[in-house]
Amino acid sequence: DIGAVVDLRRPGERRDQPSRRPDGWSGLVIEGGIDDGVEAPHITFLKTQDLTPASGRRFMQDTYRRLPFDAAHRDVFSRYFQALADQDRPVLIHCAAGKDRTGFLAALTHHLLGVSRDDMVEDYLLTNAAVDLAGRAPSIARQLHKMTGRVAADDAVVAFLGVEAAYLDAALAEVEARHGSVEAYLRDALGVDAARRDRIVERLSA
Repeated sequence: DIGAVVDLRRPGERRDQPSRRPDGWSGLVIEGGIDDGVEAPHITFLKTQDLTPASGRRFMQDTYRRLPFDAAHRDVFSRYFQALADQDRPVLIHCAAGKDRTGFLAALTHHLLGVSRDDMVEDYLLTNAAVDLAGRAPSIARQLHKMTGRVAADDAVVAFLGVEAAYLDAALAEVEARHGSVEAYLRDALGVDAARRDRIVERLSA
C-alpha cells in the first residue's frame, strides 16, 4: 500500500532503466531533473579515470559534498518531506544503487526524527552488510572492464560501490559549513518548517 515513490535518479537513468509499477497503482511519483542527455557523473568517472581505492574514495567524498546542494536533488528532497507530512501511506525512496542519494536522504529523515549521529551512521553502513560487495567484487570488476576497458582491483570496487562513514560525514559537514546546522538546511533549503517537521515526527514516531 505504498502511497508515494520518490525516485532520486537523473532523467537519463530513469530513461535507461524505466520503473515498472503495477497497473492501476494510484500512488504519487516524485521525480525531477532536466533531461540534458548528460550521463551520470559516476559513469563518466569510471570511463575516464582509473578506479583505485584512493580515487574511488576521493570521488565519493567529493560527490557527497556536492549532493545536498544540487538543485534537482533539493527539489525532490523538498517534495519528499512534503509527502511524508501529507501521506498516511508508506513512502518509498530509491535511486540507482540505493546507497548514496538514498542514504543521504534517509540520514536526513533520521536526523529530523532525533536519531543520534552514531545510530544514523550505523544504519547507513548497513548497506555493506546487505550486499556482499567483497564476494561480488571480482564479477563487478569484470563488468567494469568490459564497459570501460579499465582494470579495477577488488578493494577499489568495494571502496566505490560500498559506503563508508566518511562519505556521509563529508555531506553533513558541508551542510553544517554552509547552513550552520542540519536543522537550518532542512528549513531553509528544503522547506521543512516547524509545522511540517512536527507532522512528520508525529507520523513516523507514532
